[in-house]
Amino acid sequence: MKILVTGGAGFIGSHLVEHLLKRGDEVVCLDDFNDAYDPAIKRKSIAGCLPSPLFTLVEGDIRDGGLLRKIGARHECHLIVHLAARAGVRESIKAPMLYEQVNCGGTLTLLEFAREKGINRFVFGSSSSVYGVNRKIPFSEGDRVDQPISPYAATKRACELLCYAYHRIYGMNISCLRFFTVYGPRQRPEMAIHRFTRKIAQGEPIEVYGDGSSRRDYTYIDDIMDGVLKAIDTPFPFEIFNLGESETIQLSALIETMERAIGKKAIVTQFASQAGDVPVTYADIRKAKEMLGYAPKVPIQEGIERFVSWYKGQSK
Repeated sequence: MKILVTGGAGFIGSHLVEHLLKRGDEVVCLDDFNDAYDPAIKRKSIAGCLPSPLFTLVEGDIRDGGLLRKIGARHECHLIVHLAARAGVRESIKAPMLYEQVNCGGTLTLLEFAREKGINRFVFGSSSSVYGVNRKIPFSEGDRVDQPISPYAATKRACELLCYAYHRIYGMNISCLRFFTVYGPRQRPEMAIHRFTRKIAQGEPIEVYGDGSSRRDYTYIDDIMDGVLKAIDTPFPFEIFNLGESETIQLSALIETMERAIGKKAIVTQFASQAGDVPVTYADIRKAKEMLGYAPKVPIQEGIERFVSWYKGQSK
C-alpha cells in the first residue's frame, strides 16, 4: 500500500513513517520543515528513512493544492494519514490566524485533493484539546465538544467536522484520532516532559503553571503507534477514537517521577495558570479497544524512564 503521510518528519509522523516502511508500505512524506521548532530536529528524525527505496520525501505546504496535484500525478496513493498541523495551545493564542489557515485550510485542501484523486481513505490526527474543560471524566467520544478554550482546540474540532462533511458527501472512509499528550523519543522540545527533562538535567529552573494539581493522560509513542497503525488497517465509514493511556498523573507527581529517573531534584518556579490550559485530560478508550483492538502497554513510570534514557543518549 502507498500512503501519503503529512507532517511525516515531525514527532509522531517520523515514528509512523518508520513503522510503515518496516512493514513494507510505500510512503510519500510531505513536510514543510517550518520553524515552529528547529527544522534540523525534524531532518534528523527522518534521516534514517531517506535511504529506503520505499520512501519519498516532498518538502512543501499542505495548503499548496498545486503541489498536491503534482504528488498525485507521480504517486498513486491509497490512503492519506494527515498529521501535519500547527500544534500547541499557548502558541495558538498568540497566532490564531496562522493556526486557522494551516490547520483548517490545510485539512480542507487535503480533503479536496483526496476527492479529486479518488482516495477513499483518510486518517486524521486530532487532539484531546477538543474536549475543553470537560466536567465528565473520563472523556468519551460521544461527549459534547462545542466549547473549546483555545484556537488550537477550535481548529482541531473544525477539522473533524470537515472530515465528517466529506464522509457524508463523498462517502470517504475517515477515522479521526484524538491523541492524549503523546511523549517519547523525539518529542517536540517545547513540550513539558522534554522541556522538564532538559532543564532538570542541566540544573535550570522549570516553570510550573498553577499549583501542580492539574492532571494529564500521558500516552507513550509506542502505544500511539499501535492505535494509528490499527486505524490504518481497519477502515470505517466515519469514526472518532480516543488514543490515550486512560490513566492520569498529577503534575507534581510527574515531576517527582522525572526527578527519580534523572537522578536530580527539580528547581521549580511557580506561575499562575495560563489561558488555554485545562485542569485534567483523561481518555475513555473503551471504543478504541473494542473497535480497533487498541491496547496501550506503557505506564507513565516506565515511559519516563525510557524517555530519560533516550535523552541522555542524545546528550552524549
